[in-house]
Amino acid sequence: MLTELRISDLGVIAEAVLEPGPGFTAVTGETGAGKTMVVTGLSLLLGARADAGLIRRGASRCLVEGSWTLAADEAAELADLGAETDNGELLVGRVISPSRSRALLGGVSVPVVKASEVVTAWATIHGQSEQVRLGTPERQREVLDRFAGTDHAALLARHEQAFTKRRQAASELAALTGAARERARELDLLRFGLDEIASVDPQPDEDVVLAGQAQRLQAVDDLRLAAHAAVMALSGDAEAWDDAPNALGLVAAARKSVDAAVVDDPSLGPVGARLADAAVLLADVAADLASYLDRLEADPARLEWIAERRSALQGLLRKYGASVSEVLAWAAEAAQRSGGLAATDDRIADLQAEVAALDDELAASAAAITKGRAAAGVELAALVRDELSALAMPHARLEFALAPVAIGAHGADQVTIMFTANAGAAPAPLSKAASGGELSRVRLALEVVLASGATGQTFVFDEVDAGIGGAVALEIGRRLARLAEHAQVIVVTHLAQVAAFADTHYVVAKATDGQVTTSGIVAVEGAERLDELARMMAGLEGSANAHAHAAELLAAAAR
Repeated sequence: MLTELRISDLGVIAEAVLEPGPGFTAVTGETGAGKTMVVTGLSLLLGARADAGLIRRGASRCLVEGSWTLAADEAAELADLGAETDNGELLVGRVISPSRSRALLGGVSVPVVKASEVVTAWATIHGQSEQVRLGTPERQREVLDRFAGTDHAALLARHEQAFTKRRQAASELAALTGAARERARELDLLRFGLDEIASVDPQPDEDVVLAGQAQRLQAVDDLRLAAHAAVMALSGDAEAWDDAPNALGLVAAARKSVDAAVVDDPSLGPVGARLADAAVLLADVAADLASYLDRLEADPARLEWIAERRSALQGLLRKYGASVSEVLAWAAEAAQRSGGLAATDDRIADLQAEVAALDDELAASAAAITKGRAAAGVELAALVRDELSALAMPHARLEFALAPVAIGAHGADQVTIMFTANAGAAPAPLSKAASGGELSRVRLALEVVLASGATGQTFVFDEVDAGIGGAVALEIGRRLARLAEHAQVIVVTHLAQVAAFADTHYVVAKATDGQVTTSGIVAVEGAERLDELARMMAGLEGSANAHAHAAELLAAAAR
């Protein structure tokens, strides 16, 4: 429930505080005094679009704050958002400056959308725009679904979820089916490449290994000459008749000379040892080279096989990579991709089955929704007709017509409120058959019926009595009072017959200094309230007759 509404620098209102009671609160005032700024302020708390033109002339910003009493579970939920409450009350604010707009929830700055989600769960505003909306099939469907109850709402939620899943599955299915030809072409290319690579069966780094082997076999004669020359230089030729010098012979001669000199100079001993080591090392190297020379043989057959193998590998390198490693990497990716493409056919079959199952589910839930709407429509129409009869429309007839349409997120019905105000006239769509005053009464009748079981809600009516007067206005006031038995009702009205039923009465009064006009809000009781009701009825605040009529009106409302 809204316990306080504080407005600063909004329109013509400089500073005002409204403290609506738990029942029926009326807001009145002369035309142009700024009554609608109360509704505008509440609209801003509910997420209405910010407009810098709302800022009062001469002010740098405008501020609207509303205090709401919360249930324990609501306070705990808001605490999770970081919003702070004070003794079970939450302060919601909206600040508008020329450059930006921001919302406050329990002292924490939040997106306007988030604050709107919170407040719209508690409050509903009905103005002239709502009358326009009531003429649309969407709003008429929402009214009927709202009356149909919680089980119907749960069915609608399940239907909408299934419809969303069906739309997503159908979209994916269409995309996969539409690309079937391109997918098949790509799969054929991938499989051809994989088969070609598999027939060659390249091994990791095989191209590098074969290149080294080929180079060695092609240079075997040069390698033999180089190894033989190296052996001759190290150890000489045992079969040769000449005594050509060699490394081992020269080192042996040097060692012999040093060993002889050690007798005279022992310091040469280490040099002799190093020469001995050098001789051993040279002998090992000479032996290794001799062994290499013995193994070094030409192998034309092996060289030919290597050439053929390298040619086969080169055919893969031209298509799938600059090296065998890249070819193998391409093959791994292609295998994964082809597996995914092949699995797409299975996915198509799964999606087709899913869409078919969802179609059956949606058909069943849409039929149940239609059945629920038909039953709710009969009951709601009867209750609204009773209300309209009390609002001086005894011959009014209202029906909810259901026309079949393609299954959508909200079922398979187009809901149209059919209405006639006169006996013997055929009902026609509400948007065409009802005048402005009749539409106001239909909307009020609907709200009274729909809110009969609602508790803790706040309903705000702006000019609900437009185009109405006399006895009908009294009945509107009486209906609003009945609505206030279950919910908080705030009404901006210009009719004394409506305001007389209020539990709390506020007046918006304007003042001017000759340059700037400002308005304020004051609560009226007793004689002040009589003055206001007299002004509203006759425009005569001090008239004894007007006061008598106002007192009589209050007494009638009290009865």
